[in-house]
Amino acid sequence: MNTTEKQKLSVLIITFNEERYIKSLLEDVDFADEIIVVDSYSTDSTIKIIQSFPNVTLIEKKFVDYTSQRNFAIDQAKNDWILFIDADERLTPELKTEIISTIHNKDAVSAYLVYRIFMFKNSKLRFSGWQTDKIFRLFNKTYCRYTEDRMVHEKLIVNGKIGILKNKIIHFSYTSYQEYKLKMYKYGILKANEKIKKGQKPVRILLIFHPLYTFLYQYLIRLGFLDGINGIIICYLNAYSIYIRYKEFFRLTSSKI
Repeated sequence: MNTTEKQKLSVLIITFNEERYIKSLLEDVDFADEIIVVDSYSTDSTIKIIQSFPNVTLIEKKFVDYTSQRNFAIDQAKNDWILFIDADERLTPELKTEIISTIHNKDAVSAYLVYRIFMFKNSKLRFSGWQTDKIFRLFNKTYCRYTEDRMVHEKLIVNGKIGILKNKIIHFSYTSYQEYKLKMYKYGILKANEKIKKGQKPVRILLIFHPLYTFLYQYLIRLGFLDGINGIIICYLNAYSIYIRYKEFFRLTSSKI
């Protein structure tokens, strides 16, 4: 990959009602050469906050699914190097420095995975399946695209080599029980529609056993019990999302539970 000339970075963010996080995030990524926010018509003060940053480009687009929203955002970027970050994520100073040095490295690869620190309110969740959580956040768009067969938990298709950054992103995903439960519910609905799109058929026994397996796997095998009550909550809500997925899947295929 040719990196002899100065490399520029585009930060991409997709939002909907992120007034709690967006100001801090936009301040956090002010080192980028371009910042683009694709908002799906927020009804809170998200838009107003974004517009208060003159260096940020705001684009409004109706939300269909996460994959199409992300690929649309990529198409708007002027630069090849992309940092895709969620509104509830934060960069450490060390990670910012590593990102800049990485894209200017003559041996830079096509895409980089970043480990995440999962924050449960103001506490770090150390287990419950999150101890090895990593995700693509930095990549060269020339070699990468999100696959269109997923509507949530997007998968980046990478043409070329993959690296892993040393520093971690801080992920403030869990702020309250009801908020996280709503997020898991929405994920479940999208995953059900994803199954319909792929032409899959519902299997009734999975309605019970897949959520149960998810809870037991994350709570016992992935050591959720070491996170105490927080581990129980997260493992339950992740299993709840699986349950909603199958319940909606049956509903959409006109099956009765």
